[in-house]
Amino acid sequence: MNHHGWVARTIAGSAALALGLTMAGCSGGSGAASRPENEIHVAMYGDAGNTVEQKMIDTFNATSDVKVVLDKIPGAEYQSKLQTIIDTPTAPDIFFNWGGGSIKNFVDADLLLPLDDFIKEDPQLKDAFLPSVFETAVIDDKAYGIPMRGTQPVMLFNNSKVLADAGISNPPATWDELLEDVKILKDKGITPIALGGADKWPTLMWVEYVYDRVAGEGLFKKALEGDTSVWESEESRKALGMLRELVDAGAFGTNFDSVKFTDGGSPALLASGKAGFELMGSWEYATQQSSDPQFAAEVLGYSEFPKVEGGLGDEDNLVGNTNNFYSIHKNTRYPEAARDFLKLMYSDQFVQEQVGIGNLPTTTNTEKFLDKAADPEYAKYQFNLVKEAPSFQLSWDQAYPPEATVTIHTAVAQFFSGQIDEDGFIKAMQSL
Repeated sequence: MNHHGWVARTIAGSAALALGLTMAGCSGGSGAASRPENEIHVAMYGDAGNTVEQKMIDTFNATSDVKVVLDKIPGAEYQSKLQTIIDTPTAPDIFFNWGGGSIKNFVDADLLLPLDDFIKEDPQLKDAFLPSVFETAVIDDKAYGIPMRGTQPVMLFNNSKVLADAGISNPPATWDELLEDVKILKDKGITPIALGGADKWPTLMWVEYVYDRVAGEGLFKKALEGDTSVWESEESRKALGMLRELVDAGAFGTNFDSVKFTDGGSPALLASGKAGFELMGSWEYATQQSSDPQFAAEVLGYSEFPKVEGGLGDEDNLVGNTNNFYSIHKNTRYPEAARDFLKLMYSDQFVQEQVGIGNLPTTTNTEKFLDKAADPEYAKYQFNLVKEAPSFQLSWDQAYPPEATVTIHTAVAQFFSGQIDEDGFIKAMQSL
């Protein structure tokens, strides 16, 4: 996804709320089989990245009897429009999504075509992609999506000048080092960590990472499977205790719940030297580059999330947006043509086109094209993080079905602001 990736996160987490609420009313329409002969339609989130999607369609159409048509839907309307048409005669044959919870309701409604048979015929439909990303669209042990844009891991960004001036020589490698850096920066009158708490989802990133480092990826997987008891486990309470300690240490200042990322507030705190760190998706780099290219090139630093000594989670685990995906409607008239189109998602042309607009594809052949990225060093760093990650957890507000987003965001925001305690957070998560 492009540098406006945070916009897509917001839409996926909010405008999509209607999706889970209306699926039960689907009437079992004839779906994509009603399309004209020798034509398949791709429903696409409308944004600047559509230039690449159209180029791939043009490549496919040059040699295929069955032609692909790109149906661009404005981003703000995408999820609501998709849930309206997905079980009607105008349903798309292929559609853009975020994997995880964004397609689970469609799977449960038996509207998607499992891709396992296609993968048996052509193993590259799975093996050509990084495993930690591909798994995001695997539901009930069946594959329902092929990665089709770029990955966006969450990383700890820093203002290297602020750190150096404060006597901090390196980004924190451990949680204890992070707490030490927080104290150093606070004592110098600097907000240690910029946080767009008013948007809520940036706060969630802290919760996701601490839970992963303390409990490992297994706790959240069990929660998604319906085991609500994990939220009151010893590991869950330890993670919440660590987060409370961080907030109480003044890590985020006193007005973080009125600061936003989406209006440029929190990135500006980092760039202006009023904050030392910001935990954010990889689009932080492009955000800073667009407003202050010199800062992005010379001052902006980045590192992995700190490890937690004694924690069950691997220090190389990631959270964030694994990628976007193409899924196939079960009732498409031309499943083989749809399959052949998806094969282009691991082609050299696809990778080169995506890298050319600043995206970071998650194919195994991406590495050889990274020298052509706008910032090769940054692109290689990101790619290696994803390549080496034992687990890449899709953001909780996307892993759960869309109707859970408000509950998750509210619980996270209220816990950080002190409106609810550990028991209140646990109760909220158990209600999902």
